Amino acid sequence: MSKESQPVFRVIFNNQGQVFELYAQQIFQSELWGFMEIEELIFGERSQLVVDPGEEKLKNQFDGVKRSFIPVHSIIRIDEVERVGTAKISEAKGDGGSNVMHFPMPPRSDS
Repeated sequence: MSKESQPVFRVIFNNQGQVFELYAQQIFQSELWGFMEIEELIFGERSQLVVDPGEEKLKNQFDGVKRSFIPVHSIIRIDEVERVGTAKISEAKGDGGSNVMHFPMPPRSDS
């Protein structure tokens, strides 16, 4: 990657039982304790002939979002990458024999 180009980050995080994979140009520790700020989200061009429904769903969900605050305990991974990939949403897999313990979460109140 050349020094003139801005870095691109792939951010993978859990959100309501799904795993989101987004690309952004700016990420940093938020002044809000326990959150990461993600700015300048990057999506593929809309002029493509083949449209990925997962990426379109993310584009619509984050349409008009200037900055997103992601809880640190929801983040799975952050990578600096050479180029932008396809943003996507996938279902979070169950434990299925995994030896990774999830961070304790407070109970949800659906009131």
